[in-house]
Amino acid sequence: MDFSLSEEQRRICDEVGKLCAGFGADYWLAHDTEGGFPEEFHGAMARAGWLGIAMPEAYGGAGLGITEAALMMQVVAESGAGFSGASAIHMNIFGLNPVVVFGTDDQRRRMLPPLIAGREKACFGVTEPNVGLDTTHLRTKAVRDGDHYVVSGSKVWISTAQVAHKILLVARTTPLEACAKPTEGLSIFYTDLDRARVEVREIAKMGRKAVDSNLLFIDGLRVPVADRIGEEGRGFQTLLHGLNPERILIAAEAIGLGRAALARAAQYAKERVVFGRPIGRNQAIQHPLAESWMELEAAQLMMLNAASRYDAGQECGAEANAAKYLGAEAGHRACERAVLTHGGFGYAREYHVERYFREIQIARIAPITPHLILCHIAERVLGLPRSY
Repeated sequence: MDFSLSEEQRRICDEVGKLCAGFGADYWLAHDTEGGFPEEFHGAMARAGWLGIAMPEAYGGAGLGITEAALMMQVVAESGAGFSGASAIHMNIFGLNPVVVFGTDDQRRRMLPPLIAGREKACFGVTEPNVGLDTTHLRTKAVRDGDHYVVSGSKVWISTAQVAHKILLVARTTPLEACAKPTEGLSIFYTDLDRARVEVREIAKMGRKAVDSNLLFIDGLRVPVADRIGEEGRGFQTLLHGLNPERILIAAEAIGLGRAALARAAQYAKERVVFGRPIGRNQAIQHPLAESWMELEAAQLMMLNAASRYDAGQECGAEANAAKYLGAEAGHRACERAVLTHGGFGYAREYHVERYFREIQIARIAPITPHLILCHIAERVLGLPRSY
């Protein structure tokens, strides 16, 4: 199987890399220090047409695959933007996949072009404070009222909600006790984030201050029936279509950030002189960095395997989960080793690797923990009994 990049894929990487070069380390350090959404970066990506890389051409997108989208996101992270840059545009790539796959033509014409052009921003409202990853037990409810639904509940860890115009919202339209299976009775909506009915409260967090994370309190949000994506009660099945692409993208971003950290560590190891010699001559420095290079390359192959399978319409659940696991773990080790290679300076913000180390934690935690990925592989690949 050949995973070498095509000429078009190399061109995408080159062009995205050139754009990202205009947003250097100082830009991201400032946003990490002061906060504030990276509007300039988001706008530049929109003007260049990259926000719709995996969206249909009929609605203003490029019509390319998740492979090309993952490579683009990897370049963004590897440029030094890390998850501050990747998270600013992440939602565009996978978030509206339910609209692309299950939406009507009218919904696609109405919902996709503003997002692709950068005129609107969206957030993804799934996770809830007392539910976590047990999506089938979501408590946010949507009650039909004529040609609207009335939504009430809460969501947590909702990225970009401070700046979002729209929300892709998952809510229960049929009470759990009235469903034959827990996966039934959920519905998906893509609608206005009406701040008169939704309180958006920012969460202070470890890193990625450039992209906000929030707690949402929803009280009587009226959502038109026309904003429901797919059939009522089939939202869980609709949601599943976006899970594998998201894992693939997270893997690519983690690998990209790991490569950025590794490059800074290698450069520092060449320049830093202690006891009359560069520390890069010491095998205690060389070997961990060499090991990280190999781990990142191996994770890259799994990521490309998963992406190519998804684009070919093949089953890729195990591969996508494995790519996310391997990419996050390899990226984490590379970022940690970059900090340790810098020694005391690795703890200093001006050397940037401490930001990388904080941001790489996102890839390990979200959207699914490494432990549940191991459970998935054990159950679905190895045939072991379910443990949870």
